[in-house]
Order: sequence, then structure tokens, then C-alpha cells
Amino acid sequence: MSTFGVALTMLFLGTFAWFMLGSFSSVMLGSDGINWVDGLLLGAIISSTDAAAVFSILKSSNLKLKGNLQPLLELESGSNDPMAVLLTTTLVNIVKTGDVSFLNLGITLIAQLAIGIIGGYGFGRLMTWIINNIKVNAQGLYPVISLGQVLLTYSVITLLQGNGFLGVYIAGVVLGNSNFTYKSTILDFHDAISWLMQIGMFLLLGLLVFPSQLITVAPIAIIIALFLMFIARPLSVIIGLAISPYNNSEKLFISWVGLRGAVPIILAISPIAVGIPDAKTLFNVVFFIVLISVSIQGFSLGPTARWLKLENKE
Repeated sequence: MSTFGVALTMLFLGTFAWFMLGSFSSVMLGSDGINWVDGLLLGAIISSTDAAAVFSILKSSNLKLKGNLQPLLELESGSNDPMAVLLTTTLVNIVKTGDVSFLNLGITLIAQLAIGIIGGYGFGRLMTWIINNIKVNAQGLYPVISLGQVLLTYSVITLLQGNGFLGVYIAGVVLGNSNFTYKSTILDFHDAISWLMQIGMFLLLGLLVFPSQLITVAPIAIIIALFLMFIARPLSVIIGLAISPYNNSEKLFISWVGLRGAVPIILAISPIAVGIPDAKTLFNVVFFIVLISVSIQGFSLGPTARWLKLENKE
């Protein structure tokens, strides 16, 4: 559902943003409003959900979900980030160059996904073999070796014109489900690296935000956020899980769990970096949408699960 769902969310939200902020609207972004591709860029940026936010809230609420909802949400949130990154970078290039070719876009997406998946699986198997067979005297070097393998995986797949983020994710899934030497030590090391990166990331994001600028985009950001929560996300889930075994209560909860977190804010920096007009305003809109999502959906996550009788009390 993750890849297909990200594309659907981008399409629904991007079209709505174009309708709200285009040249035919009374509320335009910039002097001439945005076109459909600009709207799709906004939709791609905001399409990724945040697994860390979801499970942090579930853990703090001492809430366990029935069935395999929790693994599904973790898989979706982890695997839709690479797709959102791919769509965002592609659309940023289209907006920057003005070269709109949806046929080439489709071919590029398929090629990058295929190379990322195949390369990620191959490097994941290679990582497992290297860690199990390499002989070093110091146990502390094994985490360093694994980190080097991660960087090598991303670099090679990217050089092959594949999706490096997806490749690293697939490699991590393969490695994490394999038995290898000093597994707990390596996992603890990467967990510490993850926390360090998150701290630095939020510090840098804080430097880009000016509260006075958020106030000016608040009305339109609220409207787009409500459309995302109550229309775009539910429609994507209903279509993506149309033939799945999940019941209506589970689908409703999955629809509501689509919290937006740090990834959309980071992706919103891309248009600023390449100098797209009104990119700073776009960043502020995305940031405000994330705040609304975390505030409303985050605080209501536990009560919603209990209301839908999806809490596992065992």
C-alpha cells in the first residue's frame, strides 16, 4: 500500500492544492498562483507518514493494537519515505527545468524502484555474509563496518540511477531479519546514530522556522491539512486496501494514523535549495500542516483505537 498510497495521496492532495492556490483561486501562492505540477510537488512532499511519531505515541499511551496492524503501519511508514523522496526530487527537477514528460517520469520511477529493490536485497545479503565471515580483533569495529556497508549501498545504487533510500531500507530489512555476528551490538550502535541524526535534524529545522511567517499561511494550511486527514488519506487507504482482509474499523484506523512528521519538513527544503520561486512559503505551509497533523491525530490516536475496539488488552 505504501508506494501506491503515496502516489494516490500526492495526486489527491496535489490537485486540491492546485485548486486552492492556482491562478483561478482568490487565494494564490505567489503572484500568478501555482500550476498542477507545483500542486503535485506539494502533495509529494506531504505524502510521507512518520513511523517514529506513531509508535512513540502508542508506546507513551501503553497501547497495543490487535492483529497485525502494528507491523502494517510500521512497514508502510518505513517504506513510503523512499517513494516520497523519489517523487519530490523528480518533481523538483521538473518544476526547475520546466520539462514536463509524464512518460519519462513513469519510466524513471519504475527504473529507480526496480534498481533500488534489487540492489537493496543484494547488498542486504552481502552485508550479512561479510559481517559473518570477516575476522577482526576488536568487537567495536563491527558496527563501523556495518555503517560503511550502508554508505556503500546507498552510493552504488544511486550511481546506478536507482533509489538509494529504498535500497538502504530494503538492505536493512534483509539484514535485520538475518542472523549475524554481534547483532545486538550493531543494532544498538545504529539506534544511537539514529537518535543523533534526529537531534541534529530538528535543530536544523528549527533554524529555518519563523513563527511570524507561519501565521500568514495558517488559513490555507489548515484547509489543506483537513482535506489531507479527512479526504485524501482515507481515499488512498480505501483504494489501496480494497482487496485486503482488513475490516472497516481497521481501515478507518489506518486512515487516521497517517501522521506527518519530520520527513515532509525535510523534503520541503529541497525546493528552497534549488531556488524555486515561493519555496519558502511552501515550506511554511508544509510545516504548519505537520503541526496540525501531529496535534490533532497524535493526541486522538489512543482514544480512536479504543473507540474502534482495536486495543489489544492481553
